[in-house]
Amino acid sequence: MNSPVTHSSSDSRATSRLEHVPVTKLRGVGSRIAEKLTRIGVRTVADMLFHLPHRYEDRTRVSPIGALRPGDVIGVVGHVDLTQVQFGRRRSLVSVISDGTGMLWMRLFHFRATQQRALSRGVKVHCFGEVRRGPKGLEMIHPEYRIVDDEHVVVEETLTPHYPATEGLHQLMLRSLTEQALAMLRDSRYTLTEHLPTSVLEDLGYPDLCEALDYVHRPPPDCELSSLEAATHPAQHRLAFEELLSHHLSLRRRREMLERLQAPALPASENLAPLFVESLPFALTTAQQRVHQEVADDLARPRPMHRLVQGDVGSGKTVIAALAALQTLEAGSQVVFMAPTELLAEQHLATFKSWFEPLEIDVGWLSGRLTGKKRQTILEQLLHGTIRMVVGTHALFQQGVNFEQLGLVIVDEQHRFGVHQRLELLDKGKSGELNPHQLIMTATPIPRTLAMTAYADLHTSVIDALPPGRQPVDTVAVSSSRRAEVVSRVHHACNDGSQAYWVCTLIDESEALQCQAATDTAAELTEALPDLEVGLVHGRMKAAEKEQVMSEFKAGALDLLVATTVIEVGVDVPNATLMIIDNAERLGLAQLHQLRGRVGRGAKKSACVMLYKSPLTEAARSRLEALRETGDGFEIARRDLDIRGPGELLGTRQTGQLTFYIADLIRDESLLPAVEKTALVMLDDHPDSAIALIERWLGDTVNYADV
Repeated sequence: MNSPVTHSSSDSRATSRLEHVPVTKLRGVGSRIAEKLTRIGVRTVADMLFHLPHRYEDRTRVSPIGALRPGDVIGVVGHVDLTQVQFGRRRSLVSVISDGTGMLWMRLFHFRATQQRALSRGVKVHCFGEVRRGPKGLEMIHPEYRIVDDEHVVVEETLTPHYPATEGLHQLMLRSLTEQALAMLRDSRYTLTEHLPTSVLEDLGYPDLCEALDYVHRPPPDCELSSLEAATHPAQHRLAFEELLSHHLSLRRRREMLERLQAPALPASENLAPLFVESLPFALTTAQQRVHQEVADDLARPRPMHRLVQGDVGSGKTVIAALAALQTLEAGSQVVFMAPTELLAEQHLATFKSWFEPLEIDVGWLSGRLTGKKRQTILEQLLHGTIRMVVGTHALFQQGVNFEQLGLVIVDEQHRFGVHQRLELLDKGKSGELNPHQLIMTATPIPRTLAMTAYADLHTSVIDALPPGRQPVDTVAVSSSRRAEVVSRVHHACNDGSQAYWVCTLIDESEALQCQAATDTAAELTEALPDLEVGLVHGRMKAAEKEQVMSEFKAGALDLLVATTVIEVGVDVPNATLMIIDNAERLGLAQLHQLRGRVGRGAKKSACVMLYKSPLTEAARSRLEALRETGDGFEIARRDLDIRGPGELLGTRQTGQLTFYIADLIRDESLLPAVEKTALVMLDDHPDSAIALIERWLGDTVNYADV
């Protein structure tokens, strides 16, 4: 079963690449099973080989029953002394098995009469399962068992793999299919090409691809089981390394392609930007000055800028966007600023209007709710260039929206948009051979692990300092059974001259239900706190109504603002010192951190109270603990990546892209320096292998690199 792999990709008789052999070529795979295999990402024989075990069992040996201990997962062989049906809270079939060293009870809760007859006295049985304490001694509940010949007990030659599965695919079937796939891997009529250069394999001490796959699927009995289960064995590292390398290569090639494109060269602003900086009521931090210079230098080049600006909540990213916009406008090109929600886009619109109108720059508005004549007017103004800057939502990339000369696309909170949405907006900006510059901003810091892997095509700037005066926010998690105490705390804070937020969430993502929850909470708090002015904001209010409420809150006319999560980003009210997040266990870590960032913006001490309902899931408990323990956005992002995976942080969850089959960005972080080094070697010396590697692991999803 575990014969050495001798097949080489250079075998002249190889006729079929396993990447191109459909999984239906394996025995037992018809259309119904093929459909189930597709659910776990298996479409070809190569996919079957890359569908790796997530744990193993040692069935290569038999233990004396007398040596068993509770918790052992082991095989035993013995004779049946007695089989009978026992009645209690649950009916069960119990067989007593002995081997001369001890006795073991085998218990089946689901059984047939044929099993009772087969397990008759004197029959020899080979059982494999977990040993537990039972009412009369050690027992196995529902072990895998078979009746064996009195002369021969056949044990496995390799460790037994357990595979990730789905309904209708059991382990015996998956083992059979991988066994067939491994046989094809050893067959000289098929090939699975080794794309990593020999020098790289030797430098890193990795086995070749066929050896690694054979070892991981069928480990020998003397292998280091602990390293296999921790996914740190060299054979597993070699596979994870190749997958990480393919993603990195695709993005490196994307960067090279971008370097060959043309964009309008937008010289540094000599008038508008200096005037704008002078008008600000604060001085730019050193970090802001550095990032502004990096962006300004990019815009001045005749190549499209693709820069990611990261900065924690409140670090001043919008000022950087404004300076980039002014440089573009002064050079005669148009600017688009896109935000993920209408409320956030409206707040940015108000901010840019207040900043730019004194400079005699009109800022346009486009959202999905803008219809009729107003929409037609703004579309014509964008097409003919009479509006030079427009702020809006995803409506900016809808059909019929065209520009005279789009020079810069700014995307705020990029992870909230899908991959294809950002691509469509960039495509709209193409003018002949010229492509627009792109500035991506996020207040969800991307951990270095993820940035190296997923943003290798982007230049990254980090605003790593908060403006002077920002204070850490005290964060506590409180059970909803103490809701009355929290309401009292809100009352006390507002009576002391501060303001507060109360954010409502629901498990159901329906906007209508979230708005209703906020409406009900606002009514309840108005009744409980009659001496406070309570306002309400949710996504279904008209823009003018939302703007009115937000203006009143900012001006201090409202003490308490009840809202849905639409206020998670962009709201800046320095006098607000208390944030209550209702049902906090229902939100992701990044979203909780964003909401907390709405307070702590003034001179007063601020607090965030996360109200939760018990019992908490393990993931929810981890999120709330992380918020309590740290205010560092990058540490929050690292833990968020650990809990949720990369899809949501990158905005690829909805497109099914950036899925790692083998690699784990947290576990395999140590591989990344070698990945970067190898990528450069392969692009320079082995470009064909680099392309083949990308094709193997990414296939049709490689277009996610076009963002």
